[in-house]
Amino acid sequence: MSIELVTTDGVFKLDGGEWEVTNNIWIVGDDSEVLVFDAAHDHQPIVDAVNGRKVRGIVLTHGHNDHINAAVALRDAVDAPILLHEADRMLWDVVYPDDTPDRPVEPGSTVKAGGHELGILHTPGHSPGCCCFHDVATGAVMSGDTLFCGGPGATGRSYSDEPTILASIRDVLLALPDHTVVHTGHGDTTTIGAERDGVVARADELGV
Repeated sequence: MSIELVTTDGVFKLDGGEWEVTNNIWIVGDDSEVLVFDAAHDHQPIVDAVNGRKVRGIVLTHGHNDHINAAVALRDAVDAPILLHEADRMLWDVVYPDDTPDRPVEPGSTVKAGGHELGILHTPGHSPGCCCFHDVATGAVMSGDTLFCGGPGATGRSYSDEPTILASIRDVLLALPDHTVVHTGHGDTTTIGAERDGVVARADELGV
């Protein structure tokens, strides 16, 4: 299975603030079919990277605008369903008040493409509907904004909570092997092992 990276630049908006960001979009599959994880800012570079392959799903790790604001245009271009956890529908509705995702992201189930399947892990904290996607066969996880190179995703804004994200990472992601590669929503790739001590220390500090 290939895991391909596309990056796009744009603006993250929440609680009246705006921040310039570079987003990672991950394309997972083989030469004939793929899944697209997140759809940020500009659909065309994603379409170019898909390069005619069948898109089995546009899988959104969570509902913040900078991860979904190219989703509908991408759906129209590649004829693929959009998947989002229902707990983040309030975030989706800010961007797309007159549209809906096609299917829910259902923790405990899988998404499949190119002969591989990724388990869906619910990891709230950065937002209520944040999910990560784990491919056992390749030892990789698409973490969205739950876990970065350097620690947990941001909290302190609407619908986010630091103890919740720490518990999610500790109880769900740190259960994965240390060699598991973490493909993040922004910035560099990391591993579970590289992030373990920092997460555990911060959880202990907060009494999580």
